[in-house]
Amino acid sequence: MLRAVVKGAGIVMACVLAILGILMMSFSGVSALPARIDGTLRVATHNVHYIILNRAEGAWSVADWERRKDALDAAFKVMNADLVAFQEMESFAGRDDSNLNLTLEWLLSQNPGYAAAAVGDFREFPSTQPILFRRDRLELLDQGWFFFSDTPDVIYSRTFNGSYPAFASWAEFRDRSNGEVFRVYNVHFEYSSRSNRLLSAALVRDRMLPFTQAGGTAFLLGDLNAWHGSATMQRLEAAGVSFAPVEGATYHLNRGVNLFGAIDHIGATPGVRLAADPVVLRYRFDGEWPSDHYPVLADYWMD
Repeated sequence: MLRAVVKGAGIVMACVLAILGILMMSFSGVSALPARIDGTLRVATHNVHYIILNRAEGAWSVADWERRKDALDAAFKVMNADLVAFQEMESFAGRDDSNLNLTLEWLLSQNPGYAAAAVGDFREFPSTQPILFRRDRLELLDQGWFFFSDTPDVIYSRTFNGSYPAFASWAEFRDRSNGEVFRVYNVHFEYSSRSNRLLSAALVRDRMLPFTQAGGTAFLLGDLNAWHGSATMQRLEAAGVSFAPVEGATYHLNRGVNLFGAIDHIGATPGVRLAADPVVLRYRFDGEWPSDHYPVLADYWMD
């Protein structure tokens, strides 16, 4: 009897390992970074995970940040994007009362050709979802935020079901190369609550619609915690957003383990069109993973 149980357990384990192997192959793969095409705009999104300031060692600690910060900068440089929307770019001390942002300060110090949009004093602007942009290509015109809440214009208001505050940041730019004006919405939806994701997507849709219906062009970037074809994405598509076909995993458990499809996405409204398929950078940089999410980028023609 015991021998049969052990044999059966071995068969189950072998099946589980085989399934995991198939999933890894299905959602992995390294795409070549395309050469820049003159006249296109390269946009990107990257969830970089917050730093826990009161944790000296271990995962996402200050020591962990010191180890991975060069890799994050290397990834940023390799992307060579005109703008990058970041999520979880936060130095977390257990409360929302500090302008300290180690990740933002580091990237700006290492990349003087870029500036930050969607930032400000923490009392007036939640600055954990900045948008870094190339100074010589883009001019910042305006910026703002709204929380995924029944009181979206109240800063740090909790989400619809009372969980931790979550929000959309946005920035409006003028392209210096052609004079085109467009807006970028940077979002991070909750992973654990489907109802929160759906309500958040509906709010983003409703906030985008007046701008796009007036003829404005917009990009939607971020960590949606939702797959292609989901109800979450369908609500955003109702605002005219067309999502780039990001293939494979964008979240990897901070170990390069790719078990399910993309949850980080790039979308755009009419007025822009993809110049090439989007790319997921499934690389280590300097031997380190920059984050538990891969950067995702795409090149667009501005029609």
